[in-house]
Amino acid sequence: MTTVIKRSKIAAAMVGVMALAGSGLAAANTPSLQQLQSEQLQTHRNQAASQERIDSLFDQSRDLLADYRAVVAEYEALKVYNDHVQTLVDDQNASLASLQRQIDGIEETRQGVVPLMYKMIDSLDNFVELDIPIHSEARDRRVERLRDVMTRSNVTDSEKFRLIMEAYQIEMDYGVGPNSYSGNLSWNGEEIAVDYFHMGRVVLMAQSLDGRSAWLWDNGAREWTQVDDVYLSPLTQAIRMSRRQTAFDIVRLPVFAAESAE
Repeated sequence: MTTVIKRSKIAAAMVGVMALAGSGLAAANTPSLQQLQSEQLQTHRNQAASQERIDSLFDQSRDLLADYRAVVAEYEALKVYNDHVQTLVDDQNASLASLQRQIDGIEETRQGVVPLMYKMIDSLDNFVELDIPIHSEARDRRVERLRDVMTRSNVTDSEKFRLIMEAYQIEMDYGVGPNSYSGNLSWNGEEIAVDYFHMGRVVLMAQSLDGRSAWLWDNGAREWTQVDDVYLSPLTQAIRMSRRQTAFDIVRLPVFAAESAE
């Protein structure tokens, strides 16, 4: 056998040996089917766990977004409410400032009101004196009570002013509608029980309780004048009407004509 042939056989044998060795090595490094299935199952498990974590994070993000929107909405509502409250506070502060200015000016106001009240009482007294004598005694007593009240320290200025205004209101009421009341009339040195009747301040008359005599007040002469018997019946009817004892009707009564001013 030649040297070339021997070398060829030796090379083939070595290739065969290496092929066997390589196939054994490949078989040793190739994983089994069971291993591949186990690894694939583990991969699926890892993917499922990752998906669960992703879903959980998504749910958390969605909840956080809802909380954020709720907080934003609450903030907007609180901002509107706070602005409203601030407006009220500003208005109250303005009112307090105005009230404080009024309090600071109370003393000055009192200094002006007290002399005014004395003037009002004096004017009321002069008016009662010059007016027709409706409830003259009661009106005189009312003026005197006002003068007495002004000297009392236990009565506030506001109460004094209220009493004065009340007296003025009573005087105004005397000039409204038909009214009558009982009293005494001084006539020729004699006190006669009479019924007084006045239609506002237009006419003031008196009639004896027996209905046989009647008088008319002459404010210009400041005295009573006896009237004709023709006015007795109309005057009786007028007194009854003022007391709601009969229906209202037209009656004829004497009235002094107004004098023209010179």
